[in-house]
Amino acid sequence: MDLTKIVSISGKSGLFKVVSQGKNAVIVESLSDQKRFPAFGHEKMSSLEEISVFTTGEDRLLKEVFKALFEKLEGKAAVDPKSDNDILLKFFQDMVPDFDQERVYVSDIRKMINWYNTLLAQNLLDFSEPAGEKTEEAGDTEKPVNDETTAEGAGTSSGDPSAEAKPEKKAPKKKKSE
Repeated sequence: MDLTKIVSISGKSGLFKVVSQGKNAVIVESLSDQKRFPAFGHEKMSSLEEISVFTTGEDRLLKEVFKALFEKLEGKAAVDPKSDNDILLKFFQDMVPDFDQERVYVSDIRKMINWYNTLLAQNLLDFSEPAGEKTEEAGDTEKPVNDETTAEGAGTSSGDPSAEAKPEKKAPKKKKSE
C-alpha cells in the first residue's frame, strides 16, 4: 500500500490523492467526490505515509495501524467515526492496545477511523507489499544503469561526469549570447 500520494490538507475534510504538481500548487483530487482543485504552498499538507501514532513504546506508522485494523476487522469497515467518544476509545483500545491515551485524542481516533473507512471504500488498502517491494527494488537497480547507458552513451564509460556536464552548460550560454 502506497500512501505517499494520499494526503490530508489542513482545514479541509477528507483525503486527497495527488494528481499532478504545478509551479505554484499541487493538483489534488478528493477521494470522496473526485473533484480536482489546486492545493497551494500555504496549505499544510501531510502525506499519510509520514503520519504516525503515539504509543507507549515507539511511535507506529499510520500504515501499520491501518494494517492492524484491516486484519482485526477482516477487511470490513470500522465503527462509525461519529459514534460516542467512549465507543471510539474502546474500539481503538481493542485495535491498537499500546496507543498513548494521553497524547492521542478522540478527535485523532475519529479522523483515523474516517480515513480507514474512506481508503477501504476506495479499495486503496492493499497490504501485499513484500512482493511489490522486491519488484520495485529490482526495477530501481536496473533503471539507473539503463538510463545512464542510453541517455549519455559512451561518454559515461569514460569516467568524469563533471567534465561532460560543463561543455553542455557552456554551449547553450554561448548560443544565447550570440
